[in-house]
Amino acid sequence: MIANYGYKDGSGEYYISIDTDKCIDCPVGRACLTGCPKGMFETMTDDYDDEVVQIKQSFRRNLAYDCADCKPSSNRPPLPCVVACTPAAIKHSW
Repeated sequence: MIANYGYKDGSGEYYISIDTDKCIDCPVGRACLTGCPKGMFETMTDDYDDEVVQIKQSFRRNLAYDCADCKPSSNRPPLPCVVACTPAAIKHSW
């Protein structure tokens, strides 16, 4: 299942999508939890009793601002959360 966290406003759509099927089989023990410099990720137990990652509630309405340090407008390096996620379960919409 793809879980989408974020919002849409007049300036665009800002979502972080997490493929929970890939997240369940994480071979590196949820490295995204420490890969994000802002600490935006947390673990949760889904409806099927699987441990997966989600975006903390306090960050969901501010993704464009909270991710800005990792997303400069030019010469953008790979995003730390995406690099840390070896199963490639994390994607950004913008």
